[in-house]
Order: sequence, then C-alpha cells, then structure tokens
Amino acid sequence: MKNATAIVVAVSLLSLIQTAGAQDSAQLLAETRKTALPVLPKVVHAMQTAVQEKGPVAAIAICKEQAPQLLQELRQQTGWSIRRVSLKTRNATTGTPDAWEARQLAEFDIQVANGAKPEQLEIGEILTADDGQRSYRYMKALPVAEVCQTCHGPADARSEALSAALAKDYPDDRANGYRVGEVRGALSVKRPL
Repeated sequence: MKNATAIVVAVSLLSLIQTAGAQDSAQLLAETRKTALPVLPKVVHAMQTAVQEKGPVAAIAICKEQAPQLLQELRQQTGWSIRRVSLKTRNATTGTPDAWEARQLAEFDIQVANGAKPEQLEIGEILTADDGQRSYRYMKALPVAEVCQTCHGPADARSEALSAALAKDYPDDRANGYRVGEVRGALSVKRPL
C-alpha cells in the first residue's frame, strides 16, 4: 500500500512538473514573440520605402546597417542574443547559424517543401547546455517576399549597378537564387534562463 501511494505521488509530481514546464514554455514563447517580432515589420517597411524612393541599391544599407542597428538596440534592451541567420549567408560573420539554428532552418525548408506556409513557421524550446546553463531558443522563419527578390533572387536578373554594390559590400555573398515563398533565413533569439 505504501509503494502504491508513493507511485501515485511520484506520478502526480511528474505530471505537475511537465504541466509547469509546458506553461513556462508557452509563456516564454508569448513573451519572446511580443518583444522580438515587432522589429521585422520595421525592417520590411524600411526596405520597401528605400526601394520605392531611391531604388534597390539604396535598400542594401537597410539590410547592412539599419536592421543590425535595430537588433542591437533590442539586444541592449533585453540582454538576449538576437540575430538574423541563414543557410545561405550574405554576411558570414553575422549570419552563420550555429548547429541548433542550422537544424531548425533545414526543418523549416522541409516543412515548406511539404506545403507549410513559411510566414507561419517558428520554433521555441528550452535547452540545457553541456555546462548546465539553461536558455530559451526561438526562431521565426523569414520568408522571401516580392521586395526581397531584387537582391536575393537570381543573380543574373540583377542590374549591373546592384550586382556591383552587393559585390562591394558582400564579397562572399551566397544569399541569392531565392524565389518568393521560400525561407530566406530566420530571426533567432537566445534568452538565458
């Protein structure tokens, strides 16, 4: 009888821990979305405005300077690691994914190939590193929109001026050949817990 009671108590505690973990994860997801995602429409709007008003060459500065500045401000406000990553980087120094990010990006590509809408793809999970440090990792897919095609579409479709400007700023550019609706990369967040 004591063993049966102990088993019931242990199962109840395990269930409570799992429920608490799911609630923690849901709360972390909601907080992360609320804090990090508002930066994305700001970048898209700035890109669209630059392309419309000054042409595609002017939009390079948005991706190269304004987007990183907005992410830096968010990092300073939150203390989180926040960056844009891609399997085909334009700037390998800042955009190369770590192993976890690369797995998620590959999974996003598989999901899109199976019919998922890229704008709906995201993942968030609590991870524990080898040193015992816990963090919440989140990624939101960045789909290729029409405005992205000018710089990230087929390289042979670009104007000479745009190709020259991209080559000057990104000599190791691999971020081209995309079609509208594909996953260009992701916004990646790492929050210490």
